[in-house]
Amino acid sequence: MRSLPEIIVLIRGGGEMASAVAHRLHRSHFKVCLTEVAAPIAVSRGTTFSEAIFDGTKSVEGTTAELTLSSTAAIEEVWSRNNIPILVDPECEARHLLHPDILVDARSIKEITDTRITDVPLVIGLGPGYHAGENCDAVVETLHDNDLGRVILNGKTKKDTKQPVIIGGLSSGRVIWAEQEGVFSTCHQIGEYVKNGQVIGQLETLDIKAPVDGMIRGLLRNGVRIPSGAKLIEIDPVNDCSVCYVIRDKWRAVAGGVLEAIMLLCNTPEVWISVQAAKK
Repeated sequence: MRSLPEIIVLIRGGGEMASAVAHRLHRSHFKVCLTEVAAPIAVSRGTTFSEAIFDGTKSVEGTTAELTLSSTAAIEEVWSRNNIPILVDPECEARHLLHPDILVDARSIKEITDTRITDVPLVIGLGPGYHAGENCDAVVETLHDNDLGRVILNGKTKKDTKQPVIIGGLSSGRVIWAEQEGVFSTCHQIGEYVKNGQVIGQLETLDIKAPVDGMIRGLLRNGVRIPSGAKLIEIDPVNDCSVCYVIRDKWRAVAGGVLEAIMLLCNTPEVWISVQAAKK
């Protein structure tokens, strides 16, 4: 493995959780690169680097991700500007290009993944679908309870409860999921205040209405095609619009767990030797 300041971390995903991890590791002076699909679906777009896929760049809390080509020279150029390169690379072919020291699978797909423990020297998975010792070297708990952010070196995380974070006493009651696949359209923006029952968008010909009074904290991009079950809208009944553009405490805790896992496994020789020996 390279020396600590030269370590390359490849992160699969550019959503809210992946962006929090990328932000933390970038600020910790790792060389971070993100990979995404061609048309990512993100609701909390105020804090998702995946927006750079559409807009070219996206800044979150003073850190900028920049869409670039899948070439070593292009990626190095983005790093030279102290930005985070993000690639359209759904198969994560960049691991063959960059030969990263660390791979963080932050796609939050919550099922068995195509990530393998042998993909790179150190593989970290986030949440359900990852099993330390089987398809990754370490997994970080993402369930919002007392174990949030805990690093697991043997075993897996708790099951997904499918319950959004509680805000103003509401959990699933403030979130709308797609009842069918189709194209989502809207003329509203994140940060706007809406009333219960107000039409916020359409999924094909179906009107999508606000479930409660509050601020639009999360909203899909206009014109994206989504599968059935995808999250469409999130309403915050309590906070002001400033929270739309800062990393949530939940994901900041998970990002801290990733940093802990890296330092534990890379900065403790006996642990590192044990992890590598187990892969042979």
